[in-house]
Amino acid sequence: MIPLMRSPHPPEYTARGVMVGVFWAFTPLIGVQMYLVFLTWLLARHRRRFEFGLIVSLAWTWVTNVATMIPMYYAFYVTGLAMLGRLDAIPPFNHFLQVWQATLEVEGFFRRLVEYARIMAAEQGVPMIIGSIPYAFGFAWLAYRWSLKFMRHRHRLRAERRIKENRRQSSAEAENPGEAADHRV
Repeated sequence: MIPLMRSPHPPEYTARGVMVGVFWAFTPLIGVQMYLVFLTWLLARHRRRFEFGLIVSLAWTWVTNVATMIPMYYAFYVTGLAMLGRLDAIPPFNHFLQVWQATLEVEGFFRRLVEYARIMAAEQGVPMIIGSIPYAFGFAWLAYRWSLKFMRHRHRLRAERRIKENRRQSSAEAENPGEAADHRV
């Protein structure tokens, strides 16, 4: 929330950053989501109507993380199997959990990466990717709408605060013209 709160950019710019971050967050690509945001930013920064804040976007990929990975992946997998018409193939969560826990316990980064790729390619990848599509697009759209509303409200409050401060300064200068001039020097 801090990058969102501190963003000096127009609401649409910031909301697009939230949207891109949330989109990539709701894909079965935990570990490479930030790289994908960066690549999206590199492509989008040349398109005037799709520029967005990189820092805001990167921060919103953290909505999903290693702690939420297995439940999210299971939701993607079940949704994907349902979308493919394979409801009879849905495993119980405990079985799914055991497969992923075994992967996470593999020693060494590269060996773990190979095991992850094997599971994705051979067992669960296609249904998981297909199943993530409604989540990625749905939550990205909701995130855009929410953050746009939030940022417009925030900009409106900032503008009102500036107007009040300017009025206060103007009235102080009108009451004490010499004192106001001393403060400006």
